[in-house]
Amino acid sequence: MSVPHEAEDATVVPISAAPSYPRDPGDDGPLAGLLEFLRRRLTGDYEVDEFGYDAELTDKVLLELLRPIYHHWFRVEALEVANVPVEGGALVVANHAGTLPVDALMMQVALHDEAGRALRLLGADLVYQLPLLSHLSRKTGHTLACREDADRLLRKGELVGVFPEGFKGVGKPFSERYKLQRFGRGGFVASAIRAGVPIVPTAIVGSEEIYPKIGEVPFLSRLLGLPYVPITPFFPLLGPLGLVPLPSKWLIEFGEPIRTDEYDPGAADDPMLVFNLTDRVREVIQQMLDQLRLRRGHAFPPFL
Repeated sequence: MSVPHEAEDATVVPISAAPSYPRDPGDDGPLAGLLEFLRRRLTGDYEVDEFGYDAELTDKVLLELLRPIYHHWFRVEALEVANVPVEGGALVVANHAGTLPVDALMMQVALHDEAGRALRLLGADLVYQLPLLSHLSRKTGHTLACREDADRLLRKGELVGVFPEGFKGVGKPFSERYKLQRFGRGGFVASAIRAGVPIVPTAIVGSEEIYPKIGEVPFLSRLLGLPYVPITPFFPLLGPLGLVPLPSKWLIEFGEPIRTDEYDPGAADDPMLVFNLTDRVREVIQQMLDQLRLRRGHAFPPFL
């Protein structure tokens, strides 16, 4: 497995030793904290793991930028967080939607701030074909959705996130909202079995309404090499302004873990077992979505 190139000054540490850099209310002040952060960046006095994950950069920059959106724009509520293991490897499996993968970022904030765990997301090949996005994804804990990376992270005790619907889910039309697409061949289940870690089914309600996809431009998507170029009620009609997500109300629920440690690791090679367990996870998430939609009610309740 190739390891992303890092600055020569940065220290590479094993995954299990990578610090989480929680926010410290006892800091001397925002200015002092900023200056110290910049000093470490300039001098290379920071750490990354084998995948290029920079925990400090993720918490101090990415998550700080996302928290206002999480709390005040989408008003996210994280439910049943106690179902997420407090330590050790686990696989978080969620529905994927919203035209742009904002749901992945909101789930990352939820697990970091509510469960105290860093989420290592598995991303599509397209993400790692774009130089800037690839580097940023690696820095913030994401990696390629492949067997080798998933297995290694899970065996190291990391919390790994996966969206089995892929682009089929995130790019589906608004008319099919909250209807799960096919989960592929169940590679995520096989990884969980090999590592003997629990699967945490997760339902995200709210992402379907941020960019209601009513159509797409096939010739433009082929020209740009993208899965789709969406048409929404506001994009491309309003230009860049149409890229502002609508402020839907979000709920993220973490379901009861599904154990895999009762299987022998070799059972990951049994296609029927993997198919049945994949189908079970999909059914659980669909049921959670149906219930969560009723619980949330209207997607755009009045601001309080």
